[in-house]
Order: sequence, then C-alpha cells, then structure tokens
Amino acid sequence: MTGFALYRFPHEQRTTLVEQTEDAPLELLSCTELNGRNGFVVAPFAIDREHPIVLIRPDRVQVFETPEHCSLLVNQEFGPFKSEVCSVLRHPDLGRIAYGEDFRCFHEQLKTGTFRKLVLSRCAETPTDMKPDMLILFKTACRLYPRLFVSLTYTPRSGLWLTATPEVLLEGEGSRWRTIALAGTMKLEGEQLAGEGEQVCWSTKNIQEQRYVATYITECLKHFSIDIREEGPRTVRAANLVHLRSDFTFTLDNACVGDVLQMLHPTPAVCGLPKQEAFRFILEHEHTSRRYYSGFMGPLGIGASTRLYVSLRCMQMMSDRYCLYAGGGLLRDSEEEQEWQETEAKLETMRQCIAAKTM
Repeated sequence: MTGFALYRFPHEQRTTLVEQTEDAPLELLSCTELNGRNGFVVAPFAIDREHPIVLIRPDRVQVFETPEHCSLLVNQEFGPFKSEVCSVLRHPDLGRIAYGEDFRCFHEQLKTGTFRKLVLSRCAETPTDMKPDMLILFKTACRLYPRLFVSLTYTPRSGLWLTATPEVLLEGEGSRWRTIALAGTMKLEGEQLAGEGEQVCWSTKNIQEQRYVATYITECLKHFSIDIREEGPRTVRAANLVHLRSDFTFTLDNACVGDVLQMLHPTPAVCGLPKQEAFRFILEHEHTSRRYYSGFMGPLGIGASTRLYVSLRCMQMMSDRYCLYAGGGLLRDSEEEQEWQETEAKLETMRQCIAAKTM
C-alpha cells in the first residue's frame, strides 16, 4: 500500500477505505489537472512542489457498514509517520506571543483598508510518548462528530492526517452540483449544547464575514453556470461550535470540475478578500506553514460521484506528537483575545479525540 484514505460522510455510518497498492500517488501542481481524473484527493492550502495535490488511485475500495467494523493493515505494512519537524513554536506562551504578532500584522492591513478580510491560522503541538493508534483515533472522531466529514489519510508526500470538517467545497454527480458558504463561529455553552444553536444571536462581524464568502462563491459560479440557487444563511452546528451557512445548488459540466476547483480554492472562508492578494499576504506573514490544513480532500469520481471538503479541524500525526491546526476570519473590528479564543475552541475538536482515545 502506497497511500490510503479512510472516510465517513456526515450523518452516515457507512465507511469507505480507498487504497493505492502500487506506485506513488499522482502529484499535481494545479486543480485544473484534476479534470477527467478519479481517486481520493488530498490538496494543500498553497500548491507547490513540496506540497502538491496528491491523488490516491482507487486500486482497492472496501466499504464497511460502520466505523467500528473498519480494519487497517497499515501498522503492519509500514510506518506512516513523517520525520519532518513541524515549524511550530513549542512553548505555549511563545505560541500565544507569535499569534499576537501575526494578529497585529494582519489587523493593521484591515484597518488601513488594504483587505476586507484576512484569515489567520495557527498550529499547536500535543506531544505523545507512543506512536498514535490511527484507527482508534479515526473511530473516536466518528463517534464524537456524527455531523462532520471524518477522514484518515496517508501518502508519503502529505503524511498522516486526521480531519473532522463541516465544510463542503464541491460535491455532485452528473450535472447537479452543490457547494456552501460557511463562515462565522460561535461556541455553544451550557444549555445551548442540548440543541442545534437555534437561540444563537449572531454579531454584525459574523454576518458580514459569511456574506463576503457567499458573494465570492456566487461570482465564481457565474463563470460555469447560469442555473444557480442560493438558500440561507442558516445556523448549523459542528461539534460544540455553530457557523452561518448558505447552500448553493447549480448545474455543471462534469468535465470541468477541476476548473471550478481552481477558481474556488482557496475560498475567502480560509483565505481572505481580495483573494489573490490575501493569499500572498498569508504565505508571507503567517508564522507557521499550513501544509494540508485549509486545503481540501475527498473522493473525486469514485462511484460516479464527487464529495470534496475543506480540510478544517485537522491534525497531522507523527511518531512523537500531534500537530493541530485552526484559524479564524479577521475583519476590521476583530479583537485579538476573542479571535485567539475562537481558535482554541476549534482546536478542541481534535483535542477531544486525543483525550477520548487515551481514556
């Protein structure tokens, strides 16, 4: 086995294992190269030769009735743990200081009007004294987060990642397709945890942030379809957080999926506006490389359908530590401590998997 993806869709039990048994997974340097291909896609935030799009060929596909029925021979076949060192500040206080430096750098650009929105991310390390049991972590994530797309992926190039994400990037089959605009974040507490966030009152900042993303997606889709329908925004729950979400349905020529991805990725939900300028600014000024965090992943043309998700609430697993990623959208009126706490809330998605697995 040279690469695999184990995944479960939201609100489902059926779990799929896709394996490439020979050769290295295909590496691509543009989303447009995905046109006409099929397999499981693992794409980074910034596509380059060190972090290319990786396409796992579906040489063997196995379906399990539930995550608990899953089995993997990966541990016996090879050690899928990269030895690279995460460029993460190891002391938590230094991590907070680095985030503050990044926030002030980003926020200054927002105050001067250079950008309407910027997304600032961070990475936090959790050390471990034993090699992670990837299958137990995957099953734990499936149990804790039935509303999310949960995946466990490995390729020699990208490494080993666990993801539990609420955000669809692009999905469909034939001519009928769907995407969403997901932005704005609030943490559920106390009695709110018993519901779906129906009582949440959204701030102007969150509403504006979500509208930016929805408008951007509409403008992108107009290049490919004249039959676009938007519904929302509405409040949706993801773990102990809620977000604002708008749903878009549209017609699309199946042959140009890669072209649509090239235009959509990265969306303002993980990047900013204006997009290309924000993208370059993030690469130049964030303390930590995002790698495959805030990229996208999912099955492309497997079983005639495509379901791709933005890689949020994820962590890279190594032999002695977990590297957890989170981020948040900044606007002109954003406050540093509030934004820091939002990233802490998002990191809890993976932290709870680690804690539950070790209990």
